[in-house]
Amino acid sequence: MSESTLKTRFAPSPSGEIHLGNLRTALFNYLLAASRGGVFLLRIEDTDAERSRGEHAQALMRDLRWLGLRWQEGPEADGERGPYYQAQRGAIYARYYQALETAGAAYPCFCSDTALQLARKAQRSAGQPPRYAGTCAHLPAEEVRRRLAAGERPTLRFRVPAGGQVEFNDLVRGPQRYNSDDIGDFIIRRSDGTAAFFFCNAIDDALMAVTHVLRGEDHLSNTPRQLLILQALELDAPAYGHVSLLVGEDASPLSKRHGSLSVRQLREMGYLPTAILNYLARLGHSYGDDSYAEPERLAAQFDLERLGKAPARFDPSQLRHWQKEAVQAADSETLLGWFREAGGVLPAGCDAARGLAVLDLVRDNVEMPQDIVDWVSRLCGEPRPGEAEGRVLLAAGSAFFAASLSLLADSSGAFREFAAAVGKQTGARGKALYMPLRVALSGAVHGPEMGRIWDWLGRDACRERLQAALDYCRGAEAHAETV
Repeated sequence: MSESTLKTRFAPSPSGEIHLGNLRTALFNYLLAASRGGVFLLRIEDTDAERSRGEHAQALMRDLRWLGLRWQEGPEADGERGPYYQAQRGAIYARYYQALETAGAAYPCFCSDTALQLARKAQRSAGQPPRYAGTCAHLPAEEVRRRLAAGERPTLRFRVPAGGQVEFNDLVRGPQRYNSDDIGDFIIRRSDGTAAFFFCNAIDDALMAVTHVLRGEDHLSNTPRQLLILQALELDAPAYGHVSLLVGEDASPLSKRHGSLSVRQLREMGYLPTAILNYLARLGHSYGDDSYAEPERLAAQFDLERLGKAPARFDPSQLRHWQKEAVQAADSETLLGWFREAGGVLPAGCDAARGLAVLDLVRDNVEMPQDIVDWVSRLCGEPRPGEAEGRVLLAAGSAFFAASLSLLADSSGAFREFAAAVGKQTGARGKALYMPLRVALSGAVHGPEMGRIWDWLGRDACRERLQAALDYCRGAEAHAETV
């Protein structure tokens, strides 16, 4: 990788399944890298030993691969700046902690959680922003040694320079400025010795040569702290951009109660990867061309200038819209595999070639895998009318289907001419003509164009289905006479 290569990253904590908010962050970083021929890096931030799980990391990588978001650097990929699991980078962090302490830019803090909570409460009561009061900032070295020898386990705090300002140009929100006196000295190493987010996240971005970071706006206030750390260590900082958060209908952060689902759940429900990508790529980013796009085109049209500042509202109906678009764009082999993954089995006598043909026939009427399962059952098997379909057949009556069967032999082969002949002989018109023919031939009250169903079924199958409809009506009519 050359010095000028753009590199983005996705750095999740493996504490659970990846949901739509985190996935959108990953997608934006992936698209930015791909749009400029850059590198997309994956880093697992697993310093929280209590919450991080190896199986979550594996599931996260499986989800990214399924979506097509391939990383060029990180776990299970090439890269010379690893390890890419933060839990394995303790020795690296230790060197930089020592460098900061030696320079006087960090110091041990022995304040208890209780004391800190009381101090924050008092500051809030006085109308002041809660920040560390500097209690341990100037402890004599002898006292520090004594307390360490007594077994006390301090945190390590970064010493924020007084009277300064931190300025940076946010890739999304423009110029930002923070007074250092409003920040307060902050923890960079916990009392158990593990690295705090502010620290290891910034250090790893610098050491892994990350040039651009897109992340949620909830991290905006972290940025001045991280820039101070990198400045103190004379390390290069990436360009940060803070994107709008994903919110529910009530404008609060998206959560399970808004219907937020994990990638695994979406996959198991039958959503196609490109449907999810097309939807999320447009949540907080505008495209001049709002038509369905493969990932390569989504990347080619991705532009930092088109990232919005307003919260992006999650709308399940829009996700379903893109699902329909993805089904339309998928090739028949993909849909057949999708059908089989959902447990669908082609009926006897319906080989793969015929299965592919029926998928092309019904794709306009398909949204989820179960839709294909249902259509294959109707068109390749023996349609069994449900309650609604049965009412349509009975409303037409046995005379209608008897006439249809008698006219089938004289039909020229086109459905339109056959239907016209049936209408002329029975007097049925409009819905009263076409709906019973649709139900008899397709087993459903809606679906593909009838001419296509007619041609796909063929004359023999159409005769069998019209006969079945006639038998159904005669059976029901006979039963009614005996009641």
